[in-house]
Amino acid sequence: MGIAVPFPETLPAGYAWLDDEPTFDPARHLQLEAPVEIVMLADLGYGEDEIATKATPVAVSSPFRILSDEGAAIMLETARRLRPYARNAGDRIENMVRGGCYRSKWLRDLCISQELNAHLEAIYGIDIAPHPMPMHLGHMNFSPNHVEKPIDKWHHDTLPLDFVLTVTDPAKVDGGRFEYFVGTKHEAAQLASTGQVPPRERTVQPEFPGPGYAIALHGNMVVHRAGPLHSVCERISMVNGYVALDTSREEQSRTKDLIGVDDPEVLFTEWAKMAAWRTKGRLATLIDQLEFTSDGDAVIAELESAIADATRAIEDMRSGEGMPEHYGN
Repeated sequence: MGIAVPFPETLPAGYAWLDDEPTFDPARHLQLEAPVEIVMLADLGYGEDEIATKATPVAVSSPFRILSDEGAAIMLETARRLRPYARNAGDRIENMVRGGCYRSKWLRDLCISQELNAHLEAIYGIDIAPHPMPMHLGHMNFSPNHVEKPIDKWHHDTLPLDFVLTVTDPAKVDGGRFEYFVGTKHEAAQLASTGQVPPRERTVQPEFPGPGYAIALHGNMVVHRAGPLHSVCERISMVNGYVALDTSREEQSRTKDLIGVDDPEVLFTEWAKMAAWRTKGRLATLIDQLEFTSDGDAVIAELESAIADATRAIEDMRSGEGMPEHYGN
């Protein structure tokens, strides 16, 4: 079963469940279909050595269906009910909702669905689990207040794996297209350093057939954005995060960016649990695999590596507020 850290049994202070919600029913609300195309990290220009340390060699899929018509309708209604909780993410996203899975049981059960998790495992080709930080489950982006602004600027994600799902009908949205860069995040950083963004000829805008369709994304490695709207309209997307269950892989997170963005009532506890889960896995591997040796420095290095995620989390928590990174409009 794909579980890293179980979803909390109690709600954080300041959160309450929506009333009069339908019960999530995977048999009725999911309509899982396979993507027809998978793009690999190597196709974007990443080298073998860098790919080897990451969660999966998969970069991005073509759009595929997740929700049935009934599920898509409930998803839209749920998003509209959560819209009053929207806030910004620094200068990157003007209107977003995080922590929705602490407010909507239907959204929570969708985002931690094991049927959906298994479907994503088949796409990524690895064992995964819903992200151990529930703030990364059911993240929603809403239309900005001004049409000239991108809904979300060029960036790579603060988490390793996710899917991006259309909540509103793309056919009814004027602009606001999701697009990704056919290149590496290192190339995007180089472009940004000279005031440039990914050129149009090196971007892909997937065609989403309707609401309830998604792409699977190696979010920490694929540079992407949601472009500006051309006219005022409702445009909503939902992002659900995942992690590789293999804790020997890189963490691929920038949780420090979320200080000042996410609710501190929730963030630090979730962050500590994720770091503890990864450290537990890496320490277990150390116990199983560390051989006898007189090389004390080598043993110290192994132990430091095993606790690196917890150490880094402590240092980042103490360092204070970060800022969501991006590569420009």
